[in-house]
Amino acid sequence: MFIFAKVVNILAMQTFVKMSVRIVELPLRHAFVIAHGRRTVQRNVIVSLADGSHSGYGEVAPVPYYGVTAEGIAEALEKSRSSIEGTAFTDPPQFWREMFIALGGNRFALCAIDEAAHDLWGKRLGNRVFELWGLPQVDRPLSNYTIGIDTIDRMLAKMNEFPGWPIYKIKLGTAADVGIIRQLRQKSDAVFRVDANTAWSAGEAIENSKLLRPLGVEFIEQPLKIDDWDGMRRVFQESALPVIADESCVVEDDIEKCAGCFHGVNVKLTKAGGLTPAKKMAIRARELGLKVMAGCMTESTVGISSIAQLLPLLDYVDLDGAMLLGKDIADGVRLDMGRVVFPKTNGCGAELYESDFFSTDNQKNAI
Repeated sequence: MFIFAKVVNILAMQTFVKMSVRIVELPLRHAFVIAHGRRTVQRNVIVSLADGSHSGYGEVAPVPYYGVTAEGIAEALEKSRSSIEGTAFTDPPQFWREMFIALGGNRFALCAIDEAAHDLWGKRLGNRVFELWGLPQVDRPLSNYTIGIDTIDRMLAKMNEFPGWPIYKIKLGTAADVGIIRQLRQKSDAVFRVDANTAWSAGEAIENSKLLRPLGVEFIEQPLKIDDWDGMRRVFQESALPVIADESCVVEDDIEKCAGCFHGVNVKLTKAGGLTPAKKMAIRARELGLKVMAGCMTESTVGISSIAQLLPLLDYVDLDGAMLLGKDIADGVRLDMGRVVFPKTNGCGAELYESDFFSTDNQKNAI
């Protein structure tokens, strides 16, 4: 009788979903500049998976650095529509495995699908995703607020838009990086984190770490080129500050490589392929004694709410993506002076502002 009831329960959870895809243009609050380039608008892909009673939402932010575009992601999803809508959905890990095959391993497209699958899963079961995972509501790390490369006056103006923020992540990659931090430190007593976005050599990273430590910098993110593992081993041994992998840590196999070269890893759903692999990466990193950070791209509250489900597994978090926008498209997880505030909504917690967001004939049109 017990086995029969269990089979009936599993079958009851199986369903087929309808997918909607839309490219959105998200205006930025300010032009965003890092070592890789400058932009004023972010074009992301929003996905909905609906079972007839609930809709789950996911988002992916293309990364030009990897040669990925919103159009390319949307096209990959549309080409796989029959497989996506023809696969029985029970739980996110099962669905992720099926979608990995259907999408040919396209992790950017997988990210949006997997976020939507988790959101739908939580809504169907009437709980938040991190609670369904059995993760405790422990003290959550505070999120930093990112300041892109600019003139000192403009960087200070951006900081003053949110005065008193406890942690700022400063993008570097110029000929005057240490000087920038010195000038910003004169105006703020917040914790600083610096992200060099692969712009330094090993020697520069070591020397800069010694100068940045007394300026209240907590750690350095991705100082060297992605494949400079010999240089990173040297930096790991000689740096005066912890170093965190970002571009060098994309998928689960990279976690092993980072041990002994970095003190921690920054896990990003966009590059990993969603919450399913990101959760596994965070757990494996902890097993290897690495600090764990989760970072966002420039994305709306849809993507931010998904990343926030990992908070109980994290030491550091970067959830300010939606704050960098001039206009958001959803409500959900938000930041209050760095503190992450969850809504009462089940799933990942995001709800689109427009009730007819996916109702247009051409769902790939931008809002």
